Amino acid sequence: MRRPRAMVLDEVWRRLDGVEPLSGPHGGPLRRTVKLILDPLVIRPVQHPQCAGSMLSADGAVLLATRVHAAADVLRATAAWFTLLKQTRRGLRITEGNAQDLYFQRCFELATVNGLPDPVRDRAAAEAALREIHGLSAGRTTQALKEYLSEPARGDELTDLIRTAWRRRPLTEVPDHSDLLAALLETCAATRFDDPEADGSGGAIDLDEAVAASVGTHTGIRLWLDRNGSVAQELGLTLYPLPLPPRVGNSASTATLGLPLDRTIHERIFTVLQASSERADLPPIPELVDAEIARACAPWALLDESLRVAAAAGAALAVHLRPLGNPLTPEPDPDTARASLTGTVAGLLSAAVGLTGTAAGLLGTTAGLLGAPIGSASAAGMAGAAADSADSIPTEGGSPGSNGARRVVGADLGRAPERAADVIAGLASSAVGPADTAHSNGSAAARVINGRWQREAYVLQARRMMVRVDAVEGPLGAIAADLRVPWRPYLRRLWARLHGRDVREFPVCAADELWDLLDGVARSVILDHRMRVKRALAVSAVTEPDERESRVG
Repeated sequence: MRRPRAMVLDEVWRRLDGVEPLSGPHGGPLRRTVKLILDPLVIRPVQHPQCAGSMLSADGAVLLATRVHAAADVLRATAAWFTLLKQTRRGLRITEGNAQDLYFQRCFELATVNGLPDPVRDRAAAEAALREIHGLSAGRTTQALKEYLSEPARGDELTDLIRTAWRRRPLTEVPDHSDLLAALLETCAATRFDDPEADGSGGAIDLDEAVAASVGTHTGIRLWLDRNGSVAQELGLTLYPLPLPPRVGNSASTATLGLPLDRTIHERIFTVLQASSERADLPPIPELVDAEIARACAPWALLDESLRVAAAAGAALAVHLRPLGNPLTPEPDPDTARASLTGTVAGLLSAAVGLTGTAAGLLGTTAGLLGAPIGSASAAGMAGAAADSADSIPTEGGSPGSNGARRVVGADLGRAPERAADVIAGLASSAVGPADTAHSNGSAAARVINGRWQREAYVLQARRMMVRVDAVEGPLGAIAADLRVPWRPYLRRLWARLHGRDVREFPVCAADELWDLLDGVARSVILDHRMRVKRALAVSAVTEPDERESRVG
């Protein structure tokens, strides 16, 4: 019998003693314990595929339990080292960074080499480890950033600098680069794929030509212009019809980050520091702040022209992404929509997680969460309704993304496919309309990504979700909303990568490198969606078992 991996791991973990510092309030392993210690250092799912899936066979569950129990002594020592490092951290008055992120793996290393620590004898080793970990930052810490920006006099000075830089933005007429962007994407595809439609002929250009023509700068200027409409908002880069000047900001958190063009100077530098393992390679904090102000007031909020070109090419590619395909159908009535959704979730459970005998029980749970009564007879009817609605997609959208990304105000997602055409028209004056996009997969680059995305199991099932976005809540509803406006999560992730490269002065140098960047972002978004589906369904499998059984009965 197959069992959810999270449930098996939770049961095994609770049998261990002495691991409380690595455990949550209810006794199970912390999420970071699983991510940083158990998966990469103990279970090693890549080497042991039986332990890798969201659902484990009986043999996989036994293997997972065996590997965790075999590492019990090291895990107890890891917990003890973590306690010692936290005590030493407080004594040294270190407040930088998340202790679990910074110390979990180092504690496992110390436990493997030295075993259980002695609070007195090993305090020097703990202090040395802390100084080594925090010495790599060379003063480029989030705390130093906060202290620098929180000084009242400096805050006023930086605000004036932002106003000056924002007033000096170029807002003149710029040429149309739609043909250059299309040719650049064709060149990118031609460098990586033997596509007869992307053979490098027909006006293909090199990245250097696009940089010389200031394609990135000009398309970035268009995001600021009233006459092009709410392009930046439609692309999911800002909450507002037009980008606003950045604020200095006095705090930052990865859970509450704004959309790319709405982030404060504090948030922008905070994300760079958080993602940097070798902060000593970055400029000092004052230089980082000054450069970030200039960057935030530049086209695409980027300074390097090759990275601006990458952002423009990414936008031209993103609006042709169609994970759900092209068909547009009228919205069904709510009763049919709810029944269709329930059948769809049953398919998701089977396709994405690989459930067999437990699918009926999980279906009952999901139906209960949606407020739809279900029994064995109605399940078949609902599944049939879902099958009948194949090739349909929802015509309303919802919240644009994950990881704290906020809802785009005033966005009418009911016209998402048409608005995609409007966006690219506003961005680069491209003559692409709803009639064109309904019968075309866009460039060869878009066909490659769409083909990969549309083969995903969760996408194949989501195409049957002939529902409004308010017909489902929670993680599955958020994923469905992302699939309706795929350019938004794509461009948010692309901008974050370009911003990181810009701060570190890593330009894009060739068409094949540009394609690797654009394609890598698409793969990252697809994998993120897949993981979110698996996580949501695994949670459904382990919660409220008694209630699930009563609903099935």
